[in-house]
Amino acid sequence: MAKYIAKRIVLMFVSFFIIMTLCFVLVRLLPNPNVAVQGGFEEQVAAMREAWGYDKPIIVQYGIYLKKVFTEFNWGVTTALAPKYTSVTAIIAEKLPATLLVNVTSILFSVPLGILFGIYAALKKNKWQDQVISVVVMLLISVPSYVYAFLVQYFFAFKLGWFPMVMKSGTDWLSPAMLRSIVLPALSLAFGTMAGLMRYTRAELTETLTSEYMLLARTKGLTGAQATIRHALRNAMVPILPMILGEIIGILGGSLIIESIFAVPGVGKLYTLAITTRDYDMFLAIGMFYTFIGLAASILTDISYGLIDPRIRIGGGKNNER
Repeated sequence: MAKYIAKRIVLMFVSFFIIMTLCFVLVRLLPNPNVAVQGGFEEQVAAMREAWGYDKPIIVQYGIYLKKVFTEFNWGVTTALAPKYTSVTAIIAEKLPATLLVNVTSILFSVPLGILFGIYAALKKNKWQDQVISVVVMLLISVPSYVYAFLVQYFFAFKLGWFPMVMKSGTDWLSPAMLRSIVLPALSLAFGTMAGLMRYTRAELTETLTSEYMLLARTKGLTGAQATIRHALRNAMVPILPMILGEIIGILGGSLIIESIFAVPGVGKLYTLAITTRDYDMFLAIGMFYTFIGLAASILTDISYGLIDPRIRIGGGKNNER
């Protein structure tokens, strides 16, 4: 197990390095809109370009970039987004709480409801309740999240006026006004996750309920509810918990579209602004941030299978052969 974890971590960093190299080369080959700058920033731009080696070959530029990233954790400065020439990491750290708050709220909505409705559908298999839930799941999975965003924004904000159209800006993240403005973007993000958990929980629990050991548990005198809680749910949760873990790790990534629709002052909106304004350092830093989150979520999900269920042995060896 330890060997497998070490191998996966090494492969994760190798993959991260390859992706970062490709992104860096492609970004530096793009035309730089900040070569000619007016308005009193000429000296700052010239000093920045000299420090980052813009006048040198691209391999030398990449060496300077890696040195600054891994020794100083310096991902560059913003050249198009206000305030100009501020550290990229400082701006990302400032925007991260809004992204975390919206996505944590969506997880709190989606995980309990997804599991509960999935359990209910499995217990009512092939009945009208199961069919209704299956239709709802297919609709939620098939429709893009931005469609939900427009619908909840139209009905709950524009028509009913229960919540604000866009997220409030500010630093008091736990104020009543801020919490009300978080509901709609969190709800829009929660629909897709909830549908996936409902479908997955139903499938796993349905298979578990028809297993032979469930029949054995009933013959030993356990009631249907006791057998379901003590045996079926515990075994069905083994493949579901890593999925939930992956969702929790993925909350750092945020949502580009949802944050743009609801004007969430988070990392996702910052990423879209970096693309449209051609702020290359910001674009590259956030892109690597998303890449690392995705790779970390993948490896933690795989490892969690073996940690949650000791019967699962990963990484090869004699245990797998048996």
